[in-house]
Amino acid sequence: MLEQLTPLILTYNEAPNIERTLKKLSWAKKIVVIDSYSTDETLEILSSYPQVEVFQRKFDSFASQCNYGLTKITSEWVLSLDADYILTDELIHQIQTLPVETDINSYSFRFKYCVFGKPLRGTLLPPRKVLYKKKKAIYQDDGHAHRVSVEGQSRLLSAYIHHDDRKPLNRWLWAQQRYMVIETKKLLETPNSELSLGDRIRKQKTLAPLVIFVYCLILKGGILDGWQGWYYTFQRVLAEVLLSLHLIEAEKLK
Repeated sequence: MLEQLTPLILTYNEAPNIERTLKKLSWAKKIVVIDSYSTDETLEILSSYPQVEVFQRKFDSFASQCNYGLTKITSEWVLSLDADYILTDELIHQIQTLPVETDINSYSFRFKYCVFGKPLRGTLLPPRKVLYKKKKAIYQDDGHAHRVSVEGQSRLLSAYIHHDDRKPLNRWLWAQQRYMVIETKKLLETPNSELSLGDRIRKQKTLAPLVIFVYCLILKGGILDGWQGWYYTFQRVLAEVLLSLHLIEAEKLK
């Protein structure tokens, strides 16, 4: 199937990541990148890969960027990747063996989160639909994130993608600040009956950071990953603390 699909990647100042992602896509005849006017070396790196086609669009939402990207793809199948998603050799082989003619319209992939290049035993990242038929797909915003809705049957593949973000901590903090403003709005404006169990726990404010600490370190085995496991745990706890502070502020300022 590799010859029948086009990778789609969103970028904005992804110089620390994008080359490692592209090196695992050397088999692709064409790679579509939607760039939100990067100001670092991202465009220079992209230009060194002849199969990459870059389209720039002002960022308004992840879903809008992805839907715009789909209009630039001519192949039947799309491989939708973040700029810090690294395909493993096992996953590339598994995609290669998939039938092109099939009743399956999408495939979900599992993730291993990496800290400074080391894959962790556990992650909060759920499986995500990454490979799908273009004509069956549309993206929708979901809080600070986005998700693709694909008609028809889906299948979960056994191999993994590595989520390996090497951007500096200050960029992560900048992103989390933006994300938590959007997440706060989502949690406060969505009825509890429509929220997932995880989001209902997050809405309790003080409970979520404690749950995340135990979940990442103990239940997901982070304590066995050495300092990288502790780093990931502290990172996720800090994100939940930021969300809790935003929720408290929003409720007090009503």
